[in-house]
Amino acid sequence: MASPSTGSRSARAARINLRASTRQEQLIRAAAAASDTTLTDFILDTAVTQAEKLLADRRYFLLDEQEWDAFERVLDAPVPATPKLDALLSAPSPFTGDE
Repeated sequence: MASPSTGSRSARAARINLRASTRQEQLIRAAAAASDTTLTDFILDTAVTQAEKLLADRRYFLLDEQEWDAFERVLDAPVPATPKLDALLSAPSPFTGDE
């Protein structure tokens, strides 16, 4: 059974090859069988879940009130003017079609 995180079989186009010890293979096969899923689906679901957890740590963070206030001060502080920034801000926007 394919989960939403791995997609359907027909959508799979990339191949990932890996090597495992006999013990690792047996353990993974047993876990896949216990979860009533294919070996491929089990490995992909587990890898995708771990990847999402790892990357979420890089997108979301928790701050206490004091740290949040310091973070907001940095975000709200004016950006120092530099020649490159001035040139960038005076250039036409590629999103509005102004030229």
